[in-house]
Amino acid sequence: MNARAQDFDLEALYPRVSRVIPPIEWLTYMPDIEAILRLKRERDAVVLAHNYMTPEIYHCVADVVGDSLALAKAAAKIEARVVVMAGVHFMAETAKLMNPDKVVLIPDTRAGCSLATSIVAEDVRSLRRRHPGVPIVAYVNTTAAVKAEVDICCTSANARDVVESLGAPRVIMLPDRFLAANVAKTTAVEIISWDGACEVHEGFRAGDVRELRSVYPDAVVLAHPECPPEVVAAADFSGSTAQMSAFVAERRPRRALLLTECSMGDNIAGEHPEVEFLRPCGLCPHMKRITLPAIRRALETMTTAIEIDPAVATRARRAVERMTAL
Repeated sequence: MNARAQDFDLEALYPRVSRVIPPIEWLTYMPDIEAILRLKRERDAVVLAHNYMTPEIYHCVADVVGDSLALAKAAAKIEARVVVMAGVHFMAETAKLMNPDKVVLIPDTRAGCSLATSIVAEDVRSLRRRHPGVPIVAYVNTTAAVKAEVDICCTSANARDVVESLGAPRVIMLPDRFLAANVAKTTAVEIISWDGACEVHEGFRAGDVRELRSVYPDAVVLAHPECPPEVVAAADFSGSTAQMSAFVAERRPRRALLLTECSMGDNIAGEHPEVEFLRPCGLCPHMKRITLPAIRRALETMTTAIEIDPAVATRARRAVERMTAL
């Protein structure tokens, strides 16, 4: 969790992003940042920002930053009246599940997720019919309707712990087939997977890692567990975005390659100027729909508010709460 952005003036904010945002570009961001900080005070609002948000959002207007697990836990403790989710739609739904009496805004309703759209509630019910008695774990990258049909949720940070907490010899894990495969390599539990994938992480190849090592033999490679298993095997470390960040903070390698969304590297670079962050990375078109103007517009117009059917919300909330209680 970072300090509340609204406690800083604009001159104090720029050093946070000066390594990745040139001064001329910063000038274009200043009016929106100033307006957002003012509107947060007026609306009694907080901004939750995922690690994939661009630096001007992550470092300058966010009150809480983190991976999906951190944001899910933080959402349950929000005291403000309004929550703005600087992330994709399923994250806003999760925030609403944890804050049913608060206004939760998504700045752009088109900010979706390839994993969330890869499975629907009826698919889960069909899996239950085919595998009676087998518990089902849903990655948080799913809709509230899907969460309502499962036993418990997980994130990339706690997936193995969640799977093993069920005490079952077989577990259905959905929807990311690569996350399921990577978890299966670390546990004795048999994993039955779904055929979903993240459009960013499935694009990485083990050959990318080998090619980079031939040029930068001292580079430390960190892979998100949504990457294909052969990519994870070729990396030096695999973990959630928060775990990647902690790894860099602790080890402080000379060079690092983060096989994940591009803004993740930009945000860590601002915090660790001593580390050279290499490419390739991948841009998430859905995350990039969340911009400073979109956040400003959401606070000005109080749109678009997330609404979830109460019957669905009750069941989905139970699955998320079982995860956060571990």
